[in-house]
Amino acid sequence: MVFYFTSNAAAAAAAYTVYMGKDKYENEDLIKYGWPEDVWFHVDKLSSAHVYLRLHKGQTLDDVPKEVLSDCAHLVKANSIQGCKLSSVTVVYTPWSNLRKTPDMDVGQIGFHRQKDVRSLAVEQRRPSERLRRLERTRVERFPDLAAERESRDREERGRRRRQLRDARRAQKEELRKKRELEELRSYSSLMKAENMSSNQDGNDSDDFM
Repeated sequence: MVFYFTSNAAAAAAAYTVYMGKDKYENEDLIKYGWPEDVWFHVDKLSSAHVYLRLHKGQTLDDVPKEVLSDCAHLVKANSIQGCKLSSVTVVYTPWSNLRKTPDMDVGQIGFHRQKDVRSLAVEQRRPSERLRRLERTRVERFPDLAAERESRDREERGRRRRQLRDARRAQKEELRKKRELEELRSYSSLMKAENMSSNQDGNDSDDFM
């Protein structure tokens, strides 16, 4: 089971999808079948849920409103057995592509490829806030086929890239065609000028007419 939430913070132009697994075993599938558009959140140095934020197409982590990041951080704190009891915790987050999983790691355990791509956010909240109540009202429980969803996403992305490549080739051909036409026009103009210069020198001078 996967829990889905909607972050529609006022600062966001469009709502964001946030999701997390029910337990550490589902976390394994979320790690395995995450999307390149996903951002992973976890309470630093404490056990907690793995919360994911799905970016909109074309976005980077720097494009996400602070309020949306805060929604995810508060959600992951609230779903930490130890963290939810503390007045303050640090939440770390990083792109899904930066997660590293090796065979020797325990279930639900991960590392990072690049530590420099891991960011942190302090969360200070002991009691449930209106923020959490707002998120909880949007919660939906689903049993998705994560592998199939990832394959569908990748298939769509491959199609988009093929279309981009096809459009780029068409644009390149059109640019070459226009370039050749321009070169031909310049060549024709130069030829006409040369013919005009020759015609001015042909014929008889008026003094030789008599």
